[in-house]
Amino acid sequence: MKTFTQFFLVVFTSSILLISCEQVYYEEVYVEEVPLNSQVVEDYDLWYVDYHRTEGNQTIPFLTRAFTISFVNGNLYANNNISGIGITGNGYGIEVGSYDPFYTNLRTDHTIDGFHNFEIEQLSLNEIRIYNAYTNSAYYLIGYNLNDFDYDKLFYENIEYLLQDYEVWGKENTSNTGAVNDFDNENFLQFTPENNTTFYSSNNVYGTEIGNIDWSYVGGYEVYDVDGYEDLKVLILDYSNGDIETFELSVVNDTTVELYHIASETVYTFKGINFIQYLKGTTKKKSTNSDRVREKIKRKSIKKISY
Repeated sequence: MKTFTQFFLVVFTSSILLISCEQVYYEEVYVEEVPLNSQVVEDYDLWYVDYHRTEGNQTIPFLTRAFTISFVNGNLYANNNISGIGITGNGYGIEVGSYDPFYTNLRTDHTIDGFHNFEIEQLSLNEIRIYNAYTNSAYYLIGYNLNDFDYDKLFYENIEYLLQDYEVWGKENTSNTGAVNDFDNENFLQFTPENNTTFYSSNNVYGTEIGNIDWSYVGGYEVYDVDGYEDLKVLILDYSNGDIETFELSVVNDTTVELYHIASETVYTFKGINFIQYLKGTTKKKSTNSDRVREKIKRKSIKKISY
């Protein structure tokens, strides 16, 4: 009986040791998380710059001016103009510099702006946040493949920038229908970002050299959405003398727009003269326009005007 008791104690003690060893063996092992690779910027053809989510007071010009940016084999591309978007550079836009990815960091070398360093934070599969410590600013980028990006939507949501893509708009045609009105005599329009939205108008005859145009009028302009219509806008010219002219604005193509004068029911066709290719706030060539400020015009929703 004593021998059996001793044997039982030995077996019981061994079981305890085995259980104890087993608990140590299955202890949780910590695995270090692999850091984000900055080459995530190459995962998509285009990155839409969600401008209105930008953080920080001091901005980076080449990002502030861009509608989209692309990172392709070390080359940096941007769509800075609305005119030609979706076609220019096969959808990528124009080449504006180079980039160098390194772990969670990204270094860009812009043709005009020079070098900038960013920290990359991946927010979702197709969304990243890039932060520049020097300017204390951050930009939110949403990734798309070329075939999935809606260029038409971007185009019509930013028609006011199409108006700024040309140095001057010249009146090519006036419809035979419609009542006689003062705007019949205005043959040139210029839309600039001065004070956010400034326009100039001239009575000079069509064909006058741009340098010789006498700008007869000045005022502010606004572009509004029309409920239920994606490809139709309302353009309001608020002259400094107190006159206001209201038009339905429709786009014929990247170089031509039609203005339907609501009060007189006259249709005017304007064609853009001297395309301005933006690299950033300044232009590649000398222009009468001041630095382009990409500040979204406050829009109001209005109902379709019946006529």
